Amino acid sequence: MVEPHDRGSVTTSLRLLQLEANQDDADHIVSTITDGGIACQALRVDQGEAFIKALKRKRFDVILADYSLPGFDGFTALSLARQICPDIPFIFVSTTLGKDLALDAVRRGATDYILKQRLGRLVPSIHRALRELEDRLERKRVEQALRQSEKLLRQAQKLEAIGRLAGGLAHDFNNLLTVIMGHGQGLLAEIPPDDPIRSRIEEMQQAGDRAATLIRQLLTFSRQQPSKPKVLALNPLITNFETMIRRLIGQDLDLSIVLSPQDLRIKADPAQIEQVLMNLVVNARDAMPKGGQLVIHTSLIELTHTPMYYARPFTLGPFVKLCVADTGRGMAPEVLSHIFEPFFTSRHDGKGTGLGLSTVYGIVTQSGGGINVSSQVGKGSAFDVYFPSIQSHIVPAPPNETFNCSLRGHETILLVEDDHSVRELVRDGLRTLGYRVIESRNGLEACLIASQQIGNIHLLVTDVVMPGMSGTELAQHLRILKPDLKLLFMSGYADDIGIGSSDPASDYLQKPFTPELLGQRIRQLLEQTSNSQTQAPVHELAPQ
Repeated sequence: MVEPHDRGSVTTSLRLLQLEANQDDADHIVSTITDGGIACQALRVDQGEAFIKALKRKRFDVILADYSLPGFDGFTALSLARQICPDIPFIFVSTTLGKDLALDAVRRGATDYILKQRLGRLVPSIHRALRELEDRLERKRVEQALRQSEKLLRQAQKLEAIGRLAGGLAHDFNNLLTVIMGHGQGLLAEIPPDDPIRSRIEEMQQAGDRAATLIRQLLTFSRQQPSKPKVLALNPLITNFETMIRRLIGQDLDLSIVLSPQDLRIKADPAQIEQVLMNLVVNARDAMPKGGQLVIHTSLIELTHTPMYYARPFTLGPFVKLCVADTGRGMAPEVLSHIFEPFFTSRHDGKGTGLGLSTVYGIVTQSGGGINVSSQVGKGSAFDVYFPSIQSHIVPAPPNETFNCSLRGHETILLVEDDHSVRELVRDGLRTLGYRVIESRNGLEACLIASQQIGNIHLLVTDVVMPGMSGTELAQHLRILKPDLKLLFMSGYADDIGIGSSDPASDYLQKPFTPELLGQRIRQLLEQTSNSQTQAPVHELAPQ
């Protein structure tokens, strides 16, 4: 069979389908082609039924057809060939095809017409037909690649737009969650364990945690959530997560975890990989409301084809494969084509957010990976997730530090926050712990206050994004007045994570946070020894 890249020059054997009633004519045609330098394998048929079977059962490179056959005609054969295999060149070779019929044949889709009395044109015609076919196939490949690129571009534009929306939404929403969860924790600290209203407040706190998770998912799939990638072993992560998986799926599903005996290492944020696994497991669980089997499988493969879903330019090679498969209801093609789109969900019970698989797509592609999905209605679905295989050593995690000291203090804190509710919550919480709090609504007002009281201020607690003057600009001004001033930045924007990270006398707190966590971070800053109170260069207060 002639492969596509060889069609123009016909360097391999040509597979030829002949619709010809006369055996001698058929042999003469084959001899002409062979003498012209084209090796060929010919199959001759002389009836319509045999012609149709040949088209359906085998792949041919060229069809040569007589016009007049007993009980069958060339135009019917041409019509059938264009329906069954429209790309194969179809050349009429006949003695009865007049000029008008020949032109009509070309209009109907024939590639060429050759008179049996002039077979000298046959070999050049075959060469030309195969070159034209190769050109058409190449155009189709280019057009398909262009459509795929356009699809990826639209997806990227959609993610960028949603990312901008998510970034602004996260800031405002995290301020609200800080107030909600902060006051909730305060109430829990004030009421006894057996108070009947306690369970309601705990439910409120759990709802706040879920809302914060939802915002993180929005930022993750839109690539606005900063990740902390490191080299990690995939199999132990799944093993440690198994208890959570079984809790997620309940008792109705049969779980099988088949892990590769090889040491599978990838570079990714462990929390995000757990999020990928959890979202795929929840998606599989929801597809099996009446029970079924869930299989999680890992392996090391040599990836030779680009996955269906990816974002960055893809380099093939060794990849770690994570497969999550279920025996659920499966997905129809019209659903399958939209599964990674943000906010798309096939659930009609109001429980789906349409962010689960979008989050998976965002995390996997951010890690340089890709995804293949196969699904059939009534027979289940399989998600194959690919991460580049890493050979680097795994850096052990530092031991967790616990904070056992009292949260109370007596120092003076300058609090700068433009959101009234957040400012009141933080102010009241700090005063309850014994601190003296000087509050301000913005950076300019804080500068005026600090210019007269800077000697008494031990710590600046400031929001990062404020009108007029940002928190980092404020910190730079106050550090000129008091170089050893300690800084605690707060923000609801994910982009601000890392501000002041190189400065041992500063810290960062991501919203939403609880008063307890705020108190811990303040004590840790204030109790640092003088040896660590090195002033950071001004430019290091910017996000890293």
